[in-house]
Amino acid sequence: MSTTTEASARTIRVGHSPDSDDAFMFYALTHDKLGASGLHFVHQLEDIETLNRRALNGELEVSAVSIHAFAHLADKYALLASGCSMGDQYGPKLITREPMTLDDIRGKTIAIPGRLTTAYLTLQLLIGKDVSVQILPFDQILPAVAEGKVDVGLIIHEGQLYYGEKGLHQVIALGQWWFSQTGLPLPLGGNVVRKDLGSDLVNEIARLLRASIEYALEHRQEALDYALMYARDLDPAMADEFVGMYVNQWTVDYGPRGREAVRTLLAKAAEAGLVPKVDVQFVG
Repeated sequence: MSTTTEASARTIRVGHSPDSDDAFMFYALTHDKLGASGLHFVHQLEDIETLNRRALNGELEVSAVSIHAFAHLADKYALLASGCSMGDQYGPKLITREPMTLDDIRGKTIAIPGRLTTAYLTLQLLIGKDVSVQILPFDQILPAVAEGKVDVGLIIHEGQLYYGEKGLHQVIALGQWWFSQTGLPLPLGGNVVRKDLGSDLVNEIARLLRASIEYALEHRQEALDYALMYARDLDPAMADEFVGMYVNQWTVDYGPRGREAVRTLLAKAAEAGLVPKVDVQFVG
């Protein structure tokens, strides 16, 4: 990128969420740290459910998506081996304003961040596919629970760390539940690349994404300073903790156990009639 003008470079649109972990992951690409000759990356920041929906239409060359959504995208996109957000005995949480058990919330409407999110898929595996839901933007769910506008909220992203400071209560942590059922981490999100770009370009994008993640991990403070711009309601120490939860060695490469986690989640979801059966292949 540094040796090629934007006018002559091929534009690759990259969709990712406006949150601290994605900002950290894509820092090197965003700031032209990798010398990616011939490619110009344009970043499009949108919430994960919007990105899931755009990917259904094949709109972006590269995108962060929910692993749940990938089951509906495998005809158009390949799953990159780098860039996963893995909940290793942590992840999305069901929260309430007053203490409740799982039995207490059955039959209640639950605010969710989108029907294609992995959080919702995991909730369905836990409670059943007929759970009553209300869709809200992910960053409005915690306030809605706190203000009594909804009975139960399914929170993702940074709210997992500070919901207790708002006087809210955890019903269940889905990452811990999933681990108790499978012994595996919960694969929440990944990055996909459009297959029609061709194998050479797909492989180059895979290389650059991995390099961007490795750069951020090797230049942690530099990348974290940038990511703090997207760390809603988090002080620097908590933002560092959150980034560490979702950008780590799992993110550099799923590895055998991470690949097993993806395949297990989607196989169980297919058995439950929640997603189509897919042959999961990893690129890079």
